[in-house]
Amino acid sequence: MPLQKIMNHIVYFALGTNLGDRIANLRAAVEALASEINVIAESKVYETPPWGYEKQPAFLNMAVKCETALEPESLLKRLKQIEVQLGREQSFRWGPRLIDIDILFHDDLILKSESLIIPHPRLHERAFVLVPLAEIAPDLVHPVLKKTIKELLASVDSDDIHPYK
Repeated sequence: MPLQKIMNHIVYFALGTNLGDRIANLRAAVEALASEINVIAESKVYETPPWGYEKQPAFLNMAVKCETALEPESLLKRLKQIEVQLGREQSFRWGPRLIDIDILFHDDLILKSESLIIPHPRLHERAFVLVPLAEIAPDLVHPVLKKTIKELLASVDSDDIHPYK
């Protein structure tokens, strides 16, 4: 019986936090990814104003490029496990959170299921995602919009996004 080749996928994640020790939360999330996901590149950390619901603390956001053998649904399940393991509790939509890990891209896959949409459906509207993502993948082409991350970033207001010291 031939050995089955493991397919490695290139994936991009957005990480965000606005509760507790925000830097420690991001570091813990990146470390937790390492069990089944190889982190290839990390953006700087950026401080960003809240989005969606504004009466909450500022966020720290970053993007990571990774390699994994996990398929999208298994990857989503693993990310949700990591969030819970790190202390994330259910909140309301766009509310405060200890850690949030979103799948932005999974190779050049276009997927719409009940539990997951890839590419992330609102990433092109969100400077807090595009600024760190453009740092590590400026020429990555969005498979639906057919524009690079750099081009998408140029179409949003990113004045409130600043590197975190």
